[in-house]
Amino acid sequence: MEVQIAVAKVNKYAVSESGDTLEVVERPGGGLSVVLADGQSSGRGAKAISMMVVRKVIALLAEGVRDGAAARAASDALFAEKSGKVSSTLNVVSVDLQTKTLVLARNNECPMYLARGEEIEQLNEASKSIGTTRNTKPIITEIPLEPGLTVVVYTDGLVHAGTRRGSAMDVGFTLRGLLEDSNPSSQEIADALLAQAVRLDDNRPADDISVLVLRVVSNESADPVRRMSVRLPIRV
Repeated sequence: MEVQIAVAKVNKYAVSESGDTLEVVERPGGGLSVVLADGQSSGRGAKAISMMVVRKVIALLAEGVRDGAAARAASDALFAEKSGKVSSTLNVVSVDLQTKTLVLARNNECPMYLARGEEIEQLNEASKSIGTTRNTKPIITEIPLEPGLTVVVYTDGLVHAGTRRGSAMDVGFTLRGLLEDSNPSSQEIADALLAQAVRLDDNRPADDISVLVLRVVSNESADPVRRMSVRLPIRV
């Protein structure tokens, strides 16, 4: 098996800094964790919030702290720092090689999508952002790693795309079309979802948008090399 992780991000139109922050860390017992946070509001203030949250979670995961405990600690830290007046969404997607499972931790009103082949499930159990109350717990979902598994996680800019013109983004419908038409890579899925959202916002995103896609595929070549590629467009 091989796990493929891809991200596509874009800033809110005419805003130089994204309030979304995403980082990847290797787990001490084997595997990877991807942490995505969306700070309240947008711009520099939101970026400072999301960076604080992500770095707290990343540091704890690197020390071997479990995902749920790391999320609760980040919530308590944000609550203490901002006196409960500032919130942030938080998603942690972990490939745990000790348990051979995918662990999904969600403090986010936006649901996640889980697909097994072309069968799509929305993970939408009630969840709230971190930082406004003490002991805020994430919704935890744990799934065995198996080929054909796809997970889509995103910030709320994706689902709000198109609302100002009365044509909101339907993530599940778009994902279903992608999976039925072909066998896309994780990057192709992330890019297609982001592109659809930007189109719905008339190429002027009304909010920061981040899309994280994880796919588990068969590794028939038995290639043992790990790879990661990042593109960072810079305007000069």
